[in-house]
Amino acid sequence: MEPASEIYNLVAAKAADIEAELKNLNRWDDQPLAEDKFVDMGAFGSRTMAFEQWIQFILLPRINQIISEQGDFPEKSSVATYAIRNFDGDPAADRLCDLLSDLDQFFNK
Repeated sequence: MEPASEIYNLVAAKAADIEAELKNLNRWDDQPLAEDKFVDMGAFGSRTMAFEQWIQFILLPRINQIISEQGDFPEKSSVATYAIRNFDGDPAADRLCDLLSDLDQFFNK
């Protein structure tokens, strides 16, 4: 088992890779979303935003918050499963799905 600080470093690096891949795919928003997009957004933001926006505006900030507070990561994550379904037929997103799968592996014990 990795020491706690090492897990934070590994997750931070993976989050940075995910951000870089979203930018590489030109799926990173330079402008913040409207406030109403965060209300009743549903699982993975599916009611109010694109999955890529959920990653950018919900997932990555939450990961960074946990790291900065040295908090607890979730014990289970299925982000990659959702990503694979969401990006079905979009081969450009294969690396993003792989990175999200790597991220899930940190949390699924």
